Amino acid sequence: MMKGPLFYSKILLFGEYGIIKDSKGLSIPYNFYKGALKLLDKTNLSDQEVKVAMLSNESLKNYATYLQEIEAQDVVRFDIKKLQNDIASGMYFDSSIPQGYGVGSSGALVAAIYDKYAFDKITVLENLTREKLLQLKTVFGLMESFFHGNSSGLDPLNSYLSLPILINSKENIEPAGIPSQSTNGKGAVFLLDSGIVGETAPMVQLFMENMKQEGFRNMLKEQFVKHTDACVDDFLQGDVKSLFKNIKSLSGVVLDNFKPMIPKQFHKLWKKGIETNAYYLKLCGSGGGGYILGFTEDLALAQNSLKDYKLEVVYNF
Repeated sequence: MMKGPLFYSKILLFGEYGIIKDSKGLSIPYNFYKGALKLLDKTNLSDQEVKVAMLSNESLKNYATYLQEIEAQDVVRFDIKKLQNDIASGMYFDSSIPQGYGVGSSGALVAAIYDKYAFDKITVLENLTREKLLQLKTVFGLMESFFHGNSSGLDPLNSYLSLPILINSKENIEPAGIPSQSTNGKGAVFLLDSGIVGETAPMVQLFMENMKQEGFRNMLKEQFVKHTDACVDDFLQGDVKSLFKNIKSLSGVVLDNFKPMIPKQFHKLWKKGIETNAYYLKLCGSGGGGYILGFTEDLALAQNSLKDYKLEVVYNF
């Protein structure tokens, strides 16, 4: 029975949309959700699970064809024969990572395929220079483009390395040490389930359309990127006071300028957080549904204020 290593989901704490325009970003692994490559063994699976596994297997067939095509670009080579044989034997990606939720479902699959089938792969154990990280990011960007158009390659990179990654700019990324969590702190980063599946591609398209307007571009540079960069610095330095001031500003900028990316029924909730200071919401990934990311200095207060929603704590301050 083949069972590959586990690859975790990820959360982009800061930098959604901004990293397209060279803002800083900070991405952390989130091991609540995970996925692994497995061979289908119907004996202890429900009918529904078998159905899901077979759909995954079918999609892997198309993916193998795509991987064969990108080999022509001379960036990465795969053992396609082995991959096709495993798929023919019923291999599928068994994953608890929800799709369209902004936590990197395709990223974990890409990491798993690279890990198992790439020739001359860069491993987590070697000395990870910036060149190697950028090379991995390029390979993963190509591999992930199959799933949603243009990909930065960051999600698979995060899954593959299982390390927090600091994005300084498109050409400058590094593994980051994030402050260790406080076990008795009242503050927290949490995920709020919108109950809606978000589609990445249309949201990114909308963003690109908006980028054609000068006013939007200025707002992005002077407000969105400025606050995002400040949040990343504050978080890494453990400056919680300044962090929350910047997150509040960022939450407001997103509410004013990224309305279509926030599901309608959350506009009021978003505003309420800013007005009461009980919590601040921001996009998790491209938005349009999926998870919404929340930050609070007082988790009990936020839970009470959001008692109709399911919150998952990701990090404690």
